Amino acid sequence: MQYGSVFKKARKLSGLSQEVLAEKMFMPRSTISKVENNKMELKLSDAIRWFNATQAPEALAAMLCGVDIATIAQHLSMLVGGLIRWI
Repeated sequence: MQYGSVFKKARKLSGLSQEVLAEKMFMPRSTISKVENNKMELKLSDAIRWFNATQAPEALAAMLCGVDIATIAQHLSMLVGGLIRWI
């Protein structure tokens, strides 16, 4: 399975450029690009560091469980909306 888009989305949502994320992770910017373009896979420890650096631990959890992040967000939004109406 290819996860480059998940890594890229987490980086973009955090507002980090490839250069800034590379500095935070002590990696070359080219490595960030290769991961996002599915030309390189990360070790689990580096994936954890990526999602910590981008403040997106839920993306890591969803990826590890094989769940689509957009689906989770949609279900949570419906749940919260239902709770608000109920209250």
